[in-house]
Amino acid sequence: MMERTLVLIKPDGLQRGLVGEVTRRLEQKGLKLVGNKMMRLSDTLLKEHYAHIADKPFFPGVKTFMMSAPVIAQCWEGVEAVETVRTIAGVTNARKAGAGTIRGDLAMSLQSNVVHASDSLETARVEVPRFFKKDELFEWDMTRIEHLYAEGEA
Repeated sequence: MMERTLVLIKPDGLQRGLVGEVTRRLEQKGLKLVGNKMMRLSDTLLKEHYAHIADKPFFPGVKTFMMSAPVIAQCWEGVEAVETVRTIAGVTNARKAGAGTIRGDLAMSLQSNVVHASDSLETARVEVPRFFKKDELFEWDMTRIEHLYAEGEA
């Protein structure tokens, strides 16, 4: 089933010049980029996005970090895209992320772990419209799709 999911390349990924590397890994896997933009995250957007931790004592630090530089918001599409991106990203604590994953190869932190990725299809359905207006997401034919999926998968 084709899905869409959100990836945020966090301020540390931008500061360290990893935007191209993150994008390359997701493109090489065969995911389709349907939305891409640089943005500064507002206090309001961060409180909404991190509502599940907004009352925690560490939230002010998360907010400061996420506002320290712009982020790159990306929307990726593919069969089981949410799970695929999560696998490529690796576990949240980068020190425990497996070799070959974005976090495992490129980060050492729980917070400065290069990317945010939607953790479920339900979350992705909320997060994508939070960061992208409808006219910022693009429908286009990926000409190599027949080389990515078996008949009936896509």
